Amino acid sequence: MPLVPTGELVSRAAAAHGCVPAFNVITLEHAEAIADGAQAAGRPVILQISENAVRYHGGRLAPLARATAAVAEASEVELALHLDHATDMELVRQAADNGFSSVMFDAGALPHDRNVAATAEAARWAHEAGLWLEAELGYVGGKPDAPASAHAAGVRTDPAEAADYVARTGVDALAVAVGSSHAMTERTASLDHALISRLRGRVPVPLVLHGSSGVPDEDLRRAVESGMAKVNIGTALNVAFTGAVRGVLDAESSLTDPRKYLTPAREAVAKTVGTLLAVLPAGR
Repeated sequence: MPLVPTGELVSRAAAAHGCVPAFNVITLEHAEAIADGAQAAGRPVILQISENAVRYHGGRLAPLARATAAVAEASEVELALHLDHATDMELVRQAADNGFSSVMFDAGALPHDRNVAATAEAARWAHEAGLWLEAELGYVGGKPDAPASAHAAGVRTDPAEAADYVARTGVDALAVAVGSSHAMTERTASLDHALISRLRGRVPVPLVLHGSSGVPDEDLRRAVESGMAKVNIGTALNVAFTGAVRGVLDAESSLTDPRKYLTPAREAVAKTVGTLLAVLPAGR
């Protein structure tokens, strides 16, 4: 099936009061597993590649992007391709030529006025190139430039400031800080659902939840019910992937054929995708 635009999937989910999950791709096995899990569940999802993943692949976007797009096009469910947490405009400019329909531009490390200016310029360029643009306001923990705790004072997104930010930048979706944190391996995050509801009431574009791997099932459901339309998940997949690899190699330390441990790793990720899709509401 041809790639579906991210904006179409997110808008449809928001209109149905559901969400579209966005899963991080680091290797070809991730892409295959996410597509397999989505197809088994019969759910559209977003395959997203981060700037960090591109850096892991030697700074080359095209090989992983084109392989991921090929996996998506071989699927029988609707899948989109999204570039996540891009801070480099040169990387953003490569997105349109490599199958992406959307980009998350991250200027969160800049002072607020410079963040607004840089994001507005990124949004103008993206829209001229036919791309949907997501941005972030507030600090979701777990990134090197973020405060140490997602629960620290001043971290969470202010609804009035968020409404002003969207108006001044023209972004198509906004990731907000409501208590989750990137790279959590335990599901102990506590979301501020009242804040999510207030943000939904003030912000005229779909809301995005980053750092969802550390959020318990019930909180994920409530977050969608409160207004989150795109839910990003990465670390949970890596926990499953690495756990499967470690289990195989611990049992057979002399093993050298990567297919013997990457196959169960891919299956573990697909199972995790399916489990999360059963938790996250698709909408009505």
